[in-house]
Amino acid sequence: MRTTINAASPSAAFRHYRWITVVSKVPLLWLWPHYPLLSLAVFMVPELWLALNTVVPNASGLGPVARRFAAQGREVFLTIDDGPDPKTTPAVLDLLDLHKAKAVFFLIGVKAARHADLVRMIAARGHELGNHTHTHPLAFFWCAGPGRTAREIDACSGAIEAAAGLRPRFFRSPAGIKSVFMFGVLARRKLTYVGWSGRGLEPLSSSSDGPVGRLIRKVAPGAILLTHESGTNSKIRTDVIAGLLAHLSREGYRCVLPPAG
Repeated sequence: MRTTINAASPSAAFRHYRWITVVSKVPLLWLWPHYPLLSLAVFMVPELWLALNTVVPNASGLGPVARRFAAQGREVFLTIDDGPDPKTTPAVLDLLDLHKAKAVFFLIGVKAARHADLVRMIAARGHELGNHTHTHPLAFFWCAGPGRTAREIDACSGAIEAAAGLRPRFFRSPAGIKSVFMFGVLARRKLTYVGWSGRGLEPLSSSSDGPVGRLIRKVAPGAILLTHESGTNSKIRTDVIAGLLAHLSREGYRCVLPPAG
């Protein structure tokens, strides 16, 4: 895959966030006595900007979020989150082999440590291993401090490397939620942050039809497609991958990987 995905680093806007915050408060000295509601709005703008870029998936105010890549022809980038899992990973690997497709598996560190044989199996069958944090702290990753953020990322990379001897190049946070320290941690570790251009939203559906339909609507050259394995409704999640791969094969799309190096 010829990709324009670049290593993650804090954005210029976020690097200057503190200065912007201070400057935005200066007008309050004059505005507050005359326009209290306007003053409150001015006061909240930087905090709202920070909150939105922390919790909104694919928001790129804090740093670069890869949502597409520079494809040559009908190529897509298939990503599979939340493994490895003995209930789903072997079946998913067989589906990928059937369609001659490659994928990036964004693995949860504690699962990688528990199922090191599956991590090796994924790598041996020609797929990429990505970092999806060590414990998948969905509820509080947004407020994690620099130490907790670094530990989540480092422990996951360490578990993957211990299992397969490979250091991940790509990172995706739980549900696309970011901590304010995340991009600095990623930059120091030369990890690329990968978002998506289409996702199935499998937890919202009682069958595979809805997620497959949502993904199909986003299929285009250079799309990054987000699917899941493991977790609740794992059968539906496997069926989603099967349905998506069948559609891609019918339409002449290839699931490709970034080049080494």
